[in-house]
Amino acid sequence: MPISFTASPLDLDLGSGKPPVLRTGPTGDPPHFAAEHRDALHALVAEHGAVLVRGLGLRDADETGTVFRRLAKTLMAEKEAFAPRRAYAPSVYSSAQWPPNQPMCMHHELSYALEFPGLMLFACLGAPAEGGATAVADSSAVLEALPAELADRFEREGWLLTRSYNDEIGASVAEAFGTDDRSAVESYCRASAIEFAWQPDGALRTRQRRSAVVRHPATGARCWFNQIAFLNEWTMAPEVREYLVDVYGADGLPFNTRFGGGDPIGEDVVQLLNKIYEDNTEREPWQAGDLMIVDNVRTAHSREPYEGPREVLVGMADPVRLADCSPTVEVTTR
Repeated sequence: MPISFTASPLDLDLGSGKPPVLRTGPTGDPPHFAAEHRDALHALVAEHGAVLVRGLGLRDADETGTVFRRLAKTLMAEKEAFAPRRAYAPSVYSSAQWPPNQPMCMHHELSYALEFPGLMLFACLGAPAEGGATAVADSSAVLEALPAELADRFEREGWLLTRSYNDEIGASVAEAFGTDDRSAVESYCRASAIEFAWQPDGALRTRQRRSAVVRHPATGARCWFNQIAFLNEWTMAPEVREYLVDVYGADGLPFNTRFGGGDPIGEDVVQLLNKIYEDNTEREPWQAGDLMIVDNVRTAHSREPYEGPREVLVGMADPVRLADCSPTVEVTTR
């Protein structure tokens, strides 16, 4: 369907099984396009939850950072990262460093934090030879598809994220908190409702309870908003899980999730969550120069396995406070 922009009508492809794709044609000046059409692009995201802009022709990190800044009210610095990233510029990052052959399952960025991005900005500077799509799924549809008893339990109890920081898997303490100074890390944890314990070997373990269901801050829609499946031990490849349990013990996994009351989440539940995500997944392979804008509360995203070099830049934008999303679990800071 044609969309009227200031300059000319552009084609919005609403094909089944993929996110809306807006075809711009060569613009020659991506930052100017972003500034001129910012409101229209935000309107498309508000209507559809995500939009992939194709034909913009993004060429490098500097240009991408300018486009991100023109589309966002505010770009965020990442805190509590679960995996390392390369910083191209302030608040302009690489994708999380994750094995190419392992999927990053559906999740909402920083959904375990008290402040998280309202928008995610993705830019493809180099598309892989195969796979590697940043797929999306509507969180309200996922919530609606969950068995009522399971959804009610998560809504009532929330979910627990446990983390054990080591130098082998996931982000280090310095990468997650921006410092390895113990007092600064402890101050951040207290202010962010994160329980923490230093281990005899100096490692850090943390635990935080969050709401699994929230309301969208603009529309009030109920959204399944968490990283319960992605960061659970049963989503790991079996050989990876076995290795980590053998080396670090069942309580020392780099990350794991539980029901909010503390009970383990069974493999069957994680498989069900990932199946429902897959049933609601929309995907479109990246092309070099593409831009994708995602409503981080309404829409989950993933990164699929891939082969060959892949360069996708990430911006986290327009922070939202959990307190403004009608959380169902009380959070107490110190």
